Amino acid sequence: MDRGRTEAFSDGVFAVAITLLVLNLHAPEGDLKQGLLHMWPAYLAYVVSFLTVGIMWVNHHAMFQHVTRTDRTLQLLNLLLLMSVVLVPFPTDLLGEQLAHHLKAGDTITVAFVYGLVMDFMALGFSLVWFYALLKPGIMQTRIPRGQLRIATFRFSIGAFFYVVGTVVALFQPLVSLIIFGLLSLYYAFEHLPRAE
Repeated sequence: MDRGRTEAFSDGVFAVAITLLVLNLHAPEGDLKQGLLHMWPAYLAYVVSFLTVGIMWVNHHAMFQHVTRTDRTLQLLNLLLLMSVVLVPFPTDLLGEQLAHHLKAGDTITVAFVYGLVMDFMALGFSLVWFYALLKPGIMQTRIPRGQLRIATFRFSIGAFFYVVGTVVALFQPLVSLIIFGLLSLYYAFEHLPRAE
């Protein structure tokens, strides 16, 4: 199957998900200056989610540069990844709203944990696509040196581990958890995959 259609569909889904994030930002009621200052957690949640989805799109594109063909299983795994990406705006909105009112009290811990689970779901989806493409003969280019593939896999695995750490931290320190996810997006901004020839 042609990888181009899978990539084009994925690009569209990433674009919709990243656009929906801005709809979670609302004009504050009452004093504008105070309201905007009070909303800083919503802005932080937006920035972290935007960077996460955007950088995942960049890495998705880099990964598919190595894919020579797709099959039904790869497309289904990719759909699972895209389902998690489209889910991001919902917990982002909840988390920004909760953090603006309570840094730890109320439902903030629950919402931060749910946000973390969505991040874990995205990391799992990406990992499933990566490992399937890597292990299924004929999906990826054979010209990529084994050592480079091992390094890329190790680097992705480190990030996946810290997504779980961020989710656990959400049970105690929701704001610190959000910062961990933000740092993870910056970690993934660096090139971890070998360049396609």
